[in-house]
Amino acid sequence: MVARAADRPRAAEPRGPYEGTGALNGHASGSPAAPVEETASAVRARRLRAVDVVAEALERIGRADPVLCAFTEVWDEEALRRAREVDVRAAAGERLPLAGVPIAVKGRHGLRAAGPLLAAGGVAVGATSVPGPGTPWQTWGLGAHGRTVNPWRADRTPGGSSAGAAVAVAAGLVPLATGSDGAGSVRIPAAWCGVTGLKVTGGRLPSPDRTGLAAPGVLTRTAADAAAWWRAVARPSAPAGAPGPLPRSALWSPDLGFAAPDPEPVALARAAVGRLVDAGVVRLVRPSAPVRLLDPAPAWLALRTPGADLADAGRVRAENDRRLARLFAGADLLLTPTAPTAPHGHEGPGDVYSTALTWAFNVSGHPALSVPAGFGADGCPAGLQLVAPHGREALLLAVAREAERRGVTA
Repeated sequence: MVARAADRPRAAEPRGPYEGTGALNGHASGSPAAPVEETASAVRARRLRAVDVVAEALERIGRADPVLCAFTEVWDEEALRRAREVDVRAAAGERLPLAGVPIAVKGRHGLRAAGPLLAAGGVAVGATSVPGPGTPWQTWGLGAHGRTVNPWRADRTPGGSSAGAAVAVAAGLVPLATGSDGAGSVRIPAAWCGVTGLKVTGGRLPSPDRTGLAAPGVLTRTAADAAAWWRAVARPSAPAGAPGPLPRSALWSPDLGFAAPDPEPVALARAAVGRLVDAGVVRLVRPSAPVRLLDPAPAWLALRTPGADLADAGRVRAENDRRLARLFAGADLLLTPTAPTAPHGHEGPGDVYSTALTWAFNVSGHPALSVPAGFGADGCPAGLQLVAPHGREALLLAVAREAERRGVTA
């Protein structure tokens, strides 16, 4: 949950990532992490050494993390050892799509799910922050040096539960960080930190979540970097979900028929949709009826509560599945704001679910992507959520990449 707009601090002027925290600015901390393919191509061609790329990432983390608190652990020696191994593999001609790319993994147990990334030549440099013990709503993080701060405003949360992952990417410490998304835990921090966040189709990749609500995801600075992650982790046998030609048809909904978002994030997301339309990336279609889903909150909560009566949850899920199937029969994409409010302060959540616009797609299993949509009056980023039919991650990434190519994302 997050506080109402009236309860948040007064607006501040927009500023660059982590200037507002008092941390080193981008020049003092060194150049931000290079894009994934740029790094991997240079390491494969032996124009760069993976060990040097990783050493630079560790230096960035060492300088900035005492203020940002994005990491719970940093694996300096192990990361440099793995980087040297990547250099040996690259010299032997091994095909490594992520050769030498520094990667942050979500939480202390995130390395367990990073096997495909390491096999592709990525180098895990540390574990990112997640909420501390006893926090009922996962909208902030606790790093080794203290609470995780939003890199745009230190008095605001970065979102969660993939809090440190979003901060590490937004601040340019690493180009790619893994996440997991059970109710919006990738998409919300992506929106509030101004980066790209992808949640994959439920069940398409392995997940330890027994409820089936949580799906793996990734946070990156660009859709191209997210696509590189997707190529590394997608199952070869999975349907390709080819994106096809642009523009793609899209429906816009500010509230999914049940949420009550603040006006500002709605306006920012709608303006981002307008830019996509003007650039020929999407075309809006008029629905035969307003987009109205049932509020998934009771179903989501029941599915997460041991021993709960799941009859109503099943009813809500089945009805929303029916409505979404009808919606996607007439459009390729559904577009919404990612979060219903701006980031709340570190005092904790208020009375509004920050998951209001995201968790329906954990219950339904649809893939969803948050892309930057601009900045609010408080200087914090907002996000635009793109939702696609099951298995259409490639479509989401293609639309986001084209939007970046045409310069229409924030």
